[in-house]
Amino acid sequence: MERSKALVVHNLDDGTITRVIETRNLTEPREDWVRVRIKYSALNYKDALAATGNPGVALTFPLVPGIDAVGEV
Repeated sequence: MERSKALVVHNLDDGTITRVIETRNLTEPREDWVRVRIKYSALNYKDALAATGNPGVALTFPLVPGIDAVGEV
């Protein structure tokens, strides 16, 4: 199984927000998915707000912020 590193934001039981770089297993792709080999990725303004625990931005945890990416299909 392939693995990747990701910034993961956790909301602990006491309300503390933590940010950790984790190595995670990648989900096995389904036949109808498009696979993109990411070359570069970045966090945008809303990602930064979510990573700092700004209320109303992130609704579920753990959160892997970042939707801005470039790569090859």
